[in-house]
Amino acid sequence: MSGPACCAPAGWITGKAPSGSGVMEAPQPAEGPVPGLALVDLPGGEFLMGSDAGEGEPGDGEGPARPVRLSPFRIARTVVTNRQFAAFVEATGYVTYAEEVGSSFVFAGLLPDDFPPTRGLADAPWWRETPGACWSKPEGMGSDWRARPDHPVVHVSWHDALAFCGWAGLALPTEAQWEYAARGGLTGKRYPWGDELTPGGEHFCNVWQGRFPMHDEGADGFVGLAPADAFPPNGFGLHNVCGNVWEWCADGFTADHPQDLRHDPVGPVGSPRRVIRGGSHLCHESYCFRFRVAARSANLPEATAGHMGFRCAAPAFPPEFRSKETP
Repeated sequence: MSGPACCAPAGWITGKAPSGSGVMEAPQPAEGPVPGLALVDLPGGEFLMGSDAGEGEPGDGEGPARPVRLSPFRIARTVVTNRQFAAFVEATGYVTYAEEVGSSFVFAGLLPDDFPPTRGLADAPWWRETPGACWSKPEGMGSDWRARPDHPVVHVSWHDALAFCGWAGLALPTEAQWEYAARGGLTGKRYPWGDELTPGGEHFCNVWQGRFPMHDEGADGFVGLAPADAFPPNGFGLHNVCGNVWEWCADGFTADHPQDLRHDPVGPVGSPRRVIRGGSHLCHESYCFRFRVAARSANLPEATAGHMGFRCAAPAFPPEFRSKETP
C-alpha cells in the first residue's frame, strides 16, 4: 500500500500467517439467490477511467484519464452485509483468515475506553491488532455482528471475498467495472453525485469529519460504519461506493495502464497486491483523499481490517435466461 496508512494495514504483524485455505477452498454453490443480494444490469460501453486532476497519492496510478471499453455486466447494489456473509458461513462452515489467525486490525477510536492494551502499527498507531476481531466480532470479544446485520461485512480478506462470491455464483468486479459502476453515468466527476462533497450542505457518503484520528464529528450521521444502503444510490442504483468500507476488486495492482489493455482490462496476474477501491469512513480530504471515484489503492490479499469489505459482480445475464426471481 502506498500513501497514508489509514487506508488499511498492510498484511499481518502477528508473526503467524494464515494458511491460505479456510475450511474449504471451493464452497459448494448456494442452492438459490442470496437473500437481499440484488444486482443491477449495466450496458457497458466506453467510459473515461482514471483522472488527470493530480489529487491522488504518488504511486497510486490514477492517471492518465483514458477511454476504456467494457462488455455488459451486472454488479451488486450494495456491498455484502453481515447477514449475507453469515448465511454463507452457516451453509459452508467457512473459516475466514482473521478467524484462522486469531486477530485483525480495529480502529482504536472504536474500541471501548477500558479495552486492554494491544499492539499497534508504528506509522499508524490508530490501528490496533485486536485478538478475536473477525467478521462476526467486528471489534473483538464482546462485539457481535447480530447488532448490525445490515452493515457491511468487514475483516474479510481478498481470498474470503472470492470464497463468498464462488458460493453465490458471482465474482469480484474488475477495477474497471467497479469505476464504471461507481461513476453512475457521470463523466469526469470527483464523486458519483458531482464535484462537491456536500452540495447544499447535504452528505452523500460516510467519511471522516473533524480532526483525524482524534475526533470524528459524525456530521454525516455516523461515527464508524453505516448500513450498506445508508445513503442515496448513484445514477446506476449503487449505494455507498464512496466511503464506508474499502472494496476488494479482482485485479492485481499496477500503476501502469498499457494502451493495449483498454477493452475489459484486468490487472497483472503476478502482482503481489490486489486493488481496493472506494475509500472508507476513515478517509478525509486533508489526510487520505481516496474516497473519490478515480482514487485507488492496494493491499496484500491476506490483509484484513475493520473497514475492508467487498461487492459482488457477474457477467451480463443472457436475456433468454432472465426471470422475475433473478436479482
